[in-house]
Amino acid sequence: MAATGLQTASRLLLIAGVFALGAWLQSTGLLPSILKHRSDVIYLIRQHLALAAISGAIAIVVGIPLGIVLTRPRFEGFADAVTQIVNLGTTIPTLALLALSMSFLGIGAPPVIFALFVLTLLPIVLNTIAGLRSVPQPLIEAARGMGMTPAQILRRVELPNAVFVILAGIRTALAINIGTVPLAFLIGGGGLGELIFTGIDLMEPSMLLAGAIPTALLAVTVDFLVGQIQFWLVPKGVNPLR
Repeated sequence: MAATGLQTASRLLLIAGVFALGAWLQSTGLLPSILKHRSDVIYLIRQHLALAAISGAIAIVVGIPLGIVLTRPRFEGFADAVTQIVNLGTTIPTLALLALSMSFLGIGAPPVIFALFVLTLLPIVLNTIAGLRSVPQPLIEAARGMGMTPAQILRRVELPNAVFVILAGIRTALAINIGTVPLAFLIGGGGLGELIFTGIDLMEPSMLLAGAIPTALLAVTVDFLVGQIQFWLVPKGVNPLR
């Protein structure tokens, strides 16, 4: 109940913040200047979302199976080594990672998608491992005692109990992904970074804000949508928010 109340208060604060920002932009005359760029914003939002969706989907498709494999008895001993290797992607500065990707994939969308995939893989893998390891051992033993195979235990017992933590990792990964996409402009990948960096070069605040505000709103929206999926799809028995 307390968590639900906190969420409601956070949403009200967010809505109030959006209205306050809109009022401030209107009072300073920035809002009409920003709206001049709306056709560019719409086009670049599509590029932005495409880059984030493709790289995020690849990270999910790779990260969840990898996390599952690393919790199986045969591969459990490799978990620390593999997560350290995956962690290299987050320890390398983002700009350096983009430069490295560009050196062997050229310029444009492919190196951006690869770099974003590397950056967002770690939270998904770590949360999948943490979620599966947090499943109470008596539940697994009971399922084994009922004659379930390892695949059935994974599908019917482990994953349903770990899905809340796994979705938390996906939520974090996608928010990081959306917020990092603006750097794609530096290597010709497109996205809202084009307005942000051009606005900085031309010292034009309205153009900068026309890129920065939609980027922030996209990150908040994606985080909210995944949070709703996490809240409504995870059963009450294993959902600490309900």
